Amino acid sequence: MKMRKLQADWLFDGYTLQKDKILILDEAGAVLDVITSLAPDNEIERFTGILMPGMINCHCHLELSHLKNSIEPKKGLVDFLLSVIRLRKDKDEEQAKADAIVAAEKEMYENGIVAVADIANTADSAATKKTSLIQWHTLIEVINLWDANLEQAFSRFQSVQQVFERANLKAVITPHAPYSVSAATFKAINEATAGRVISVHNQETAPENELFEKGSGQFLEFYELITGKAHSPFATSGKSSLQTWLSHFTKGQTIILVHNTYTQEADIIWAKEHAAAHGLKLVFCLCPNANQYIEDRLPPVDLLIKHNCHVVLGTDSYSSNWQLSIAKELAILHEHFPQVPLATLLQWATNNGADAIGWERLGLFEKGKTPGVVLLQSDFSVQRLV
Repeated sequence: MKMRKLQADWLFDGYTLQKDKILILDEAGAVLDVITSLAPDNEIERFTGILMPGMINCHCHLELSHLKNSIEPKKGLVDFLLSVIRLRKDKDEEQAKADAIVAAEKEMYENGIVAVADIANTADSAATKKTSLIQWHTLIEVINLWDANLEQAFSRFQSVQQVFERANLKAVITPHAPYSVSAATFKAINEATAGRVISVHNQETAPENELFEKGSGQFLEFYELITGKAHSPFATSGKSSLQTWLSHFTKGQTIILVHNTYTQEADIIWAKEHAAAHGLKLVFCLCPNANQYIEDRLPPVDLLIKHNCHVVLGTDSYSSNWQLSIAKELAILHEHFPQVPLATLLQWATNNGADAIGWERLGLFEKGKTPGVVLLQSDFSVQRLV
C-alpha cells in the first residue's frame, strides 16, 4: 500500500497546533497516523505553513453565485434583501446561473473546503452538487409571511426538497429568518424536522430585533414594498428576535444560528436554557466578511466564547461576499480578534463544523478519517494537498 507522509512547520489536528508532527495517509487519503519523528526520511513531503484538515463551510447560498459584484456593499440588510429580490427576477438567464454555480463550487473546492451546509430556494444547484467532490447538506429554505399560505408554501418547498433527494443528496426543510416566516410556519417546520440539522438567519441587523420588540423599524418599509402594507405580518412579542423565534423549536434539532451580528448576552443565556430544556443543539455560525459587506459590523465573538458556544464558520453567498473562502473568514477574525487563539479559530473552521452537521469522517486528523488536507500559510492563503 502506497503511503504519503506530510510535514509542515505546524500541524493542526482539529483540536491543537503541534510542531514536529508527520501526517501519514493511505493512498485513498485516509489518516493512518500522526507521529513525531526527527529521523531523516526522504519520503516526507515538507511544506511551509500549517497542515490542517479540510475546511467546513456551514453557511452558503450556492444558487446566488450569479449575483457576484451585483449589490453595493454596506447598505444594510433591508436594502440588501430588496436588491436580491429584484436581481433574482432580473437575472433570469439560466445558463449564466448554471455557469456561476459551477465556478463557485470549483472555487470552494480549490480553497480547501470539503463540505458545505448550503441554502437553496430552488433546485438550481442540484446538478452541480450531484457530481461535486464536496459533501453537501442542503437546507431548503422556507419563506412564508402568512399563516393562511402555509399549506401552499410548504408544498412548494417540499417539491424542491424532493428534487435533491431524488439525486441522492441530503436535503431538509429549514426556515429562512424570523422576519420572513410566520408563527404557524415555524411550528410546522418544528414538527417536520425533529432531530434534524437546520438553520436560521439570526439577528443579522438591528431592525430585526426592533420588529419583534416594538413592532416598528425599517422592516415595515420592507413589508410595504413587497406586500403593499406598511405593517408587520407578525405579532409584537416584546422580546428580541431570537427569544421570539427559537421558542417554536422543541424537537431535538441541531439549529445553526447564522450571523448573530446583533445577538446580546441575554439572548445567549436565554437560548442555552431553552435548548437544554428541549434537547436542542445550538450552533452559532459566523460569516464575518458577509457581515462587513452588508452591515459593516462584526459579530460578538467574545460573548460567544465567554458562554462556551459551539461556533462554526460560513462564507454566505457571492451576493454578500468578495470570495468564497473559509480561510478569508479566518483572516478577518484573526485580524479583529487577535486575543482568540489561532487553534480556536481553526477548530471553528474544521472539527466544529463537521461535528455540527454530522460529517463523522471529516474535521480531524484521526485514524480512519478522510478529512482532506489543506496547507494554510501565514497570510491565510491556502493550498489543497488532498
